Amino acid sequence: MEALYKNKNLQIVFAVTLMAVLGVSSVIPALPEMISEFKIPASTIGQIFTLFTLPGIIFAPLAGIFADRLGRKKILVPALSIFGIAGATCFFATDFHYLLLLRFIQGTGAAAIGVINLTIIGDLFTGKERIKAMGLNAGVLSIGTAIFPAIGGVLAQISWQAPFLLSLTALPLAWLVAFKLDNPEPSTNENFKRYMKAALAGMRCKEVLSLFAISLLTFIILYGPIVTYLPLLLNSRFEASPFMIGVVISSASFITALAASQMGRLAHVMSQPLMISLSALAYAASMIMLPAADSALWCILPVCMFGLGQGLNMPNSMSMLTAIAPMEQRAVFMSVNGMLLRAGQTIAPILMGLVYSGFSLEAVFYAGAVVAAAMLVISAIYLHGFEVEATQ
Repeated sequence: MEALYKNKNLQIVFAVTLMAVLGVSSVIPALPEMISEFKIPASTIGQIFTLFTLPGIIFAPLAGIFADRLGRKKILVPALSIFGIAGATCFFATDFHYLLLLRFIQGTGAAAIGVINLTIIGDLFTGKERIKAMGLNAGVLSIGTAIFPAIGGVLAQISWQAPFLLSLTALPLAWLVAFKLDNPEPSTNENFKRYMKAALAGMRCKEVLSLFAISLLTFIILYGPIVTYLPLLLNSRFEASPFMIGVVISSASFITALAASQMGRLAHVMSQPLMISLSALAYAASMIMLPAADSALWCILPVCMFGLGQGLNMPNSMSMLTAIAPMEQRAVFMSVNGMLLRAGQTIAPILMGLVYSGFSLEAVFYAGAVVAAAMLVISAIYLHGFEVEATQ
């Protein structure tokens, strides 16, 4: 039997997944340089991510509905094209507000990319294979979050604009999706009103609502303390260079990739809800440890703890959600989840910016620990004992 990672269609999805993280991960090391270039307060730099993720709140549900009704490819190919063109155009921005406008446009493409890639995995695989495929995909995502900050750090040493040129890789990928991806497409015979009614009814169960909440809280932690304020901690406290910032943040991804790649084996010895609960504990430990670090290198340990949480959380929550959702409604389920991910990405810099302004930089990480505790409560109470059947 062919190894799952050799599946041609899954490999194309892996490439799409890399695009889903490129728009943020490659830019992180350049944040301090942007603050200096545009002479803006540190508390406002999070707008680089807020304007990028904001369109997902609006467009992710629409992308899901259209992907269910028209087909996955018809939405994914234009999304990749918009992402690539608008992202590369950021290279030429000479004004912070113009840069934010371009990031908003790029975010309209990104809104669909991170939704449809997981939907296609749910379409292609079932049962334990789906869990394993989600784990492999999370591992690839982690490789991207490891490589892109490092590459972005090297490019940022040249200029703060250079990391944006990486977005051009989305254009040849759009061609691959259009002509080489062989994926099943949902039936579009169902009446639209009946389709929406069935989808909304399916989303009202406590397990789905709990998974939605966990996605929101996960991305508040990721895009608040980790993505936006860890670079500032490293730069202000330890005078870390963009390259060192990239190295520290990338370290989490190796642990994420390791944990996610073992998801098929872990699923045989512990339940998916238990792994999600353990991830919340790992997040909390990471948030508490980061303010106590006494050097940039020592930050690697808590960052790796965060990476462990990601490896246990994301493959399980995504595979559970795709298994619950019927194929004809799967994209809209994932798009609502994507909307909440984007909501977390969007409000996290603002929320943590308020914490930073009102208290201190260290308080941002303690606030992240509180968010992780809320995740633990939700997973322990509402997902306990729940198992997705292995044959769906």
